[in-house]
Amino acid sequence: MSVFTHVTVGTNDLPRARRFYDEVLGTFGMKRLADLGDNGSIWGVDAPSFFVLKPANGLPASIGNGVTVSFQAPGRAAIDAAHRSALALGAEDEGQPGPRNWKENAYAAYFRDLDGNKIAAYCFSGN
Repeated sequence: MSVFTHVTVGTNDLPRARRFYDEVLGTFGMKRLADLGDNGSIWGVDAPSFFVLKPANGLPASIGNGVTVSFQAPGRAAIDAAHRSALALGAEDEGQPGPRNWKENAYAAYFRDLDGNKIAAYCFSGN
């Protein structure tokens, strides 16, 4: 059973966000499932799980202080690839790929997307 139906982050530049997430989330096997016109897009594997939207109230999108969206990656190589792709596309590094000592085999990387949202990728296997 899944705990969440989806997670949403805001954007102020939807075309740029679409290009960014098409490439970065593609490293995890996710794809863009739907575009919501000029309002946003939805990514997932078999079902919608990650939304990037312009705020419904018409105000500029802003980041949440203390908020991180973390994706489960299929392995360490995918985390390395996602982090490398994100930085090449202009993301800000928030934590190089590597082991995390809070759980056995935890491996992760962190970055800020082009709108400043903090994104992580995690796996819990030795490969």
